[in-house]
Amino acid sequence: MDHAVPEFETIALKRRDRVLTITLNRPDVMNAFDKMMHDELPEALVFARDDRASDVLVLTGSGKAFSAGGDLAHIADNAAHPEKFDHEIAMARRIVMTLLETEKPVICQLNGHAVGLGATIALLCDIVYAAERAKIGDPHVAIGLAAGDGGALVWPARVGLTRAKEFLLTGELLTAGEAASIGLINRTFAAEDLDAAVEALSAKLLSMPQIALRKTKALLNLETLRAADGILDVGLEWEKETVRSAEHRSAIEALLAKA
Repeated sequence: MDHAVPEFETIALKRRDRVLTITLNRPDVMNAFDKMMHDELPEALVFARDDRASDVLVLTGSGKAFSAGGDLAHIADNAAHPEKFDHEIAMARRIVMTLLETEKPVICQLNGHAVGLGATIALLCDIVYAAERAKIGDPHVAIGLAAGDGGALVWPARVGLTRAKEFLLTGELLTAGEAASIGLINRTFAAEDLDAAVEALSAKLLSMPQIALRKTKALLNLETLRAADGILDVGLEWEKETVRSAEHRSAIEALLAKA
């Protein structure tokens, strides 16, 4: 049986001892999403979900960041040509639903900052171990967009509606320590200790009875999946609406002027 992993331009896959690591791999732009990464990540996640040679998945970023969210030049192009954004909304839906429907445990190795869609992807993982230097937040509103690509789904699931409203409406970035203290993520580690911590957690999960592990993880995700049925498609439509707004265009013009 062929257990080779596929190759992508913006995603790196590596399997070792039944652990499959999925690495966002645009380190020169802090692993920000362009069209190719939007297209490739759902394909990589589907492969990981169905991969018979792995039992634990690790999602991380290359370089100093996990993911800075959307690539600024790419966001500006979408603002000028919003019809292109509609395709990416469909890809965002695939990313969210594939992570929620994957029965294997997914560890987020939060090696650095996770912003916007990057934060959503991190928080859709089952267990988040972060480097102390990392920050996490979702500034969709600050750039004139509804937080429709999963933020309004996953933040309340992790920290409750009260805190989710504060952080999604203000776009505030939290330090890893602050995020751990409110239960948004699980634990923080010195950057040099993060690899070992994730390896130890992976080994522990691999030692568990696998059918029971997968079905318990799936059971824990049922409520979030139920919520996704009522929230996700509405949120994605509202993000498509706001990408066409003057507020969004003005926010992007201001960011480009500072760049």
